[in-house]
Amino acid sequence: MSLEGRVAIITGGGTGIGFGIARVLAAKGVRLVLAQRRVEMAERAANELKEVETLALSVDISDYNQVQRLVAAALEHFGQIDVLVNNSSLTGMAAISPLLDCPRAKIDAIVDVNLKGTFYCSQAVAKRMAAAGRGGNIVHISSVGAYAAQEFASLYCATKAAQASLAQSMALELAPYGIRVNCVAPGDIYTEASATITEDKQRVGASGRYVRGTPLGRRGRPEDVGHAVAYLVSDEAGFVTGTTLLVEGGWLAY
Repeated sequence: MSLEGRVAIITGGGTGIGFGIARVLAAKGVRLVLAQRRVEMAERAANELKEVETLALSVDISDYNQVQRLVAAALEHFGQIDVLVNNSSLTGMAAISPLLDCPRAKIDAIVDVNLKGTFYCSQAVAKRMAAAGRGGNIVHISSVGAYAAQEFASLYCATKAAQASLAQSMALELAPYGIRVNCVAPGDIYTEASATITEDKQRVGASGRYVRGTPLGRRGRPEDVGHAVAYLVSDEAGFVTGTTLLVEGGWLAY
């Protein structure tokens, strides 16, 4: 599977799942734009990816104007955008709150980043892809939370379901331009943000009764998600669009 010479924007590409995706794509020759709210995190990740040219940029994807500047900077530097990976999300404890006590500020933050941010980035990149006439790929990083309720995470799960729905609707509208849109729904992936999520939720009052196990017997790795993304944006997946690929070790199988 060769992706040599393509250019990908990965939001949240400097940490966690995003960095795992970046590592896999870099190994396949993809030049990268790592977009992170804290640009120093993206810069640190870029310094580790020696095999390809990598640009680190600061962006808050919930800010429409910052997204426009991100896309313009990527085009100015590389001259093309072939792939967008919408990975940035409020997740972990930042997205955890009891339904009855969820403050308005957290409601706005989760929706602004996970849903509106995904839409802003997709719209901005798709416009450039359509104008260039070369096709392209957009992948949203959703979650198994789109399909199974998670205690104290009602709004997070709702935004993840919305990302899966967006992939379907965007795939319909962008198909005439040769742009494919898909989704990856990771299960229990080990990252710094999720390392102790079950215990952390219990500390803030979750019952802990509604916890699934992973039949494959291990937590996933960020690179597991990266390999799924690499497939979806490759020519081998040329007839795949509007779908969600589960990367969850059987977490939803029972």
